[in-house]
Amino acid sequence: MKILFTFPGQGTQRPGMLQNLPDGEAILAEVHAVLGDEAYQLDTADALKHTRAVQLCLLIAGVAWANELIRHEVKPDIVSGLSIGAYPAAVVAGALDFRDALRLVALRGDLMEQAYPHGYGLTAIVGLTLNQVEKLMAESGTYIANLNAETQIVIAGRDEDMAEVARKALAAGASKATRLAVSVPSHCALLDKPAAELAQAFESVTLSRPSRAYLSGSTGRVLWEPQKIAVDLAFNMARTVQWQDAMVSANQRDARLAIEMPPGSVLTGLTHLAGWQGDAICMERNSVEVAQHLAKRLSR
Repeated sequence: MKILFTFPGQGTQRPGMLQNLPDGEAILAEVHAVLGDEAYQLDTADALKHTRAVQLCLLIAGVAWANELIRHEVKPDIVSGLSIGAYPAAVVAGALDFRDALRLVALRGDLMEQAYPHGYGLTAIVGLTLNQVEKLMAESGTYIANLNAETQIVIAGRDEDMAEVARKALAAGASKATRLAVSVPSHCALLDKPAAELAQAFESVTLSRPSRAYLSGSTGRVLWEPQKIAVDLAFNMARTVQWQDAMVSANQRDARLAIEMPPGSVLTGLTHLAGWQGDAICMERNSVEVAQHLAKRLSR
């Protein structure tokens, strides 16, 4: 039986999220060596209005918490991240150097925000199937962004277009239609150009063959070849998230303990919705000791 670490995407961020990180002084010193004084301002409320800061915070928090679990002998066999979460996943897998990840994520956030500085984003629709949502989206100018669960679909596009689809969804029986705390239209063709620019930046970075299975949240497949992982990371901003498929794949690979890195617990809920056959917890609400206990029980 195997352990899966999962890393969340945008929308889970909050001010102060880098305070009290495990071994926080050391990891923020490493961030400072790459980004300068920005390192100590990333999780302020003002900074988190910007995509760059949000994505950097999620990278840093994910790596810090994963390293803490590993230090306590809770070691993942598989790692997977949703959207920006793929970057800490790649670092923890051993495929991408943390300092390279910081530079790439800073650029990723800048490219995404510069492409769509305002008026666009993501909306989650809960309670309708993909087929139902697609019918409501006809000629709306919106895109399918995330397939998180059978009846949890995220759409991307212009704010007013998404609001209209959300109104139709609620009228059609959706239980929720919520504008997410994401300021760019991720995971659709609107980001093809910035994704291509990020791919060029990856050409100057050397990735390694991972020591742990890197499970793509975009394809639901495990990737081992460094070049394929680089392509997956560069282009995931413009590709539909296939989170349900990724969790089904992890289940099929005998993962029976899924541990979500902070912040939040969104992925833990989605993991359960994918028919997970083991335990799924989030570190936001559980201690390292709980993770240790479940990992030891898994190995018996």
